[in-house]
Amino acid sequence: MRFESTRGESPKVLAPEALLSGAAPDGGLYLPDSFPSLSHLLDADLDYAGLASAVFSALLPGFPGEELRLAAESAYPGAFDTPQVAPLVPLGEDYLLELFHGPTAAFKDLALQVLPRLMALARERVAPGTRAVVLAATSGDTGSAAMRGFRNLPGFRVLAYYPGRGISAVQEAQMTTMAGDNLEAVAVDGNFDDAQAGVKAAFARARGCLPPGVLLSSANSINIGRLVPQIVYYVHALRALRRMGALPPGAEADFAVPTGNFGDILAGYLAKAMGLPVGRLLCASNRNRVLADFLETGVYDRRRELLPSLSPSMDILVSGNLERLLYLASGRDAARVRGWMEGLNREGAYRVPPEVLEEIQRDFEGGSADDAQTRAAIARAWEAHHALLDPHTAAGYAVMRRAARRPGRPRVLLATASPFKFPRVVLCALGRPDPGDGAWPEALCEAAGLPVPPSLAGLSSRPRLHRERVTRDAVASDALARALA
Repeated sequence: MRFESTRGESPKVLAPEALLSGAAPDGGLYLPDSFPSLSHLLDADLDYAGLASAVFSALLPGFPGEELRLAAESAYPGAFDTPQVAPLVPLGEDYLLELFHGPTAAFKDLALQVLPRLMALARERVAPGTRAVVLAATSGDTGSAAMRGFRNLPGFRVLAYYPGRGISAVQEAQMTTMAGDNLEAVAVDGNFDDAQAGVKAAFARARGCLPPGVLLSSANSINIGRLVPQIVYYVHALRALRRMGALPPGAEADFAVPTGNFGDILAGYLAKAMGLPVGRLLCASNRNRVLADFLETGVYDRRRELLPSLSPSMDILVSGNLERLLYLASGRDAARVRGWMEGLNREGAYRVPPEVLEEIQRDFEGGSADDAQTRAAIARAWEAHHALLDPHTAAGYAVMRRAARRPGRPRVLLATASPFKFPRVVLCALGRPDPGDGAWPEALCEAAGLPVPPSLAGLSSRPRLHRERVTRDAVASDALARALA
């Protein structure tokens, strides 16, 4: 197995090269040129680390199996606060997959606790002795997870660019207070799309211009090394359903996934492509309905105002991972994908033909929840099930409740972040007095009677270590200057 670019103009590479480079030289994203079967893992007697090791071995050729096993065992459970890593718990007639038990209390930890270990192995093979600069554009959670994962890792440096407005106070504090000799967090005077565009421009400008001994890589989900660990928790959830007796042989499970950049839900699609019983994938957007509109009409149109929402990690108009879905749904037609991406860059929109949309709609369904619906979903989940949801998961819950339930198919909602990362939103949704912009997790602890995740405790009193800011037009030049410093 090798990894090929979605735009077809770069040579195929092995896994270490794909992980270390992040994106392909032609601007495309890497995907395996074939998919192995993972169906045998449903009945495997493995803990989470063992399951991860098996998935890595199948999808990351070029790494010795023993090294992959050690990487998985060092990551899981590691810094997670439960040996299950990602517990699957009942939510009424449905199930909640809790992906927020890692050191930064968001689903990004499931990948970013192991990605640094994999990239260190790749660096030893592909570019020993080089200094790797990892660029991350973040809508709130990727930055802190990447900083935590790569903290003090020799040979690596992390530059995290985040929106200077729109993310929660807790999310910002996680990044700006994190200590590490190789970490920098930089606020962008703009939104996530501005940060992401700047980081992409930095990669484009860097090609052929970096001095020997320096390379750029990515911690965003454009890196195939982010997606592979995310596939693991779909296998884990399906196996848990099987053990509960909720998923008999031959049945499928539907998944509801709140997503902005389309990586978390794409991992489920890849799991299905590898023979796992994934049914419908319900893509939940917030008031920025760019993905929901695309899945309904086949038109992707970013020519709209980005609306700040209660779920800021989904405030995205350019969903990077959708390119991978387009590639697979079009029968790996790289020329078509290049045309659509050029249309998006040049005109801000593209339309896929009916046959491609039909192929996508076989597996995906879109929906959205505005802020009022998100608040109502938080309140309902708490009242009906004593389940405390963050606003992103709540958007998914609202969309899932409106979707038709298919007989004989369990439904799993991915809980993407701890509610304690968004205390003001959750408190207001529960009818408590508005604590203002300075709300911290401890206020929610008092109201809900639930413990604050250790990683979020005392954030308000930690010293702020990163205060840098750049304009949205200066992200690329700033990133390159810092990379070369």
